[in-house]
Amino acid sequence: MDPTEVSPELYTTVFENERVRVLKYRDVPGDCTKPHTHPDSVMVTLSSFRRRISAGGRNVEVELPAGAVRWVGAQEHAGENIGDTETVSIFVELKEPAPGPPAEPTLGPTGG
Repeated sequence: MDPTEVSPELYTTVFENERVRVLKYRDVPGDCTKPHTHPDSVMVTLSSFRRRISAGGRNVEVELPAGAVRWVGAQEHAGENIGDTETVSIFVELKEPAPGPPAEPTLGPTGG
């Protein structure tokens, strides 16, 4: 469930090598992503936004300012822009496995 394949109108790959993939995410109010997965990632918000993230039967509303940098643990989710502004974020997805036992996935603040 690669986000660039299930929601190609919202996610684009801007860089990729054997260790990372960098995605740009952009939507407008009312846009929704289809369910997709991300590996462990670092998210950088380029715009402020308000979103509803859905995962595992739970919904969380998230509001972040432009310029925020967040760790996002590996997860599967869908998102909806419920604000009044465009969402623009960069995701740096790690391709290397996490050291030690896998962390519990969290429903955290994400752009997509």
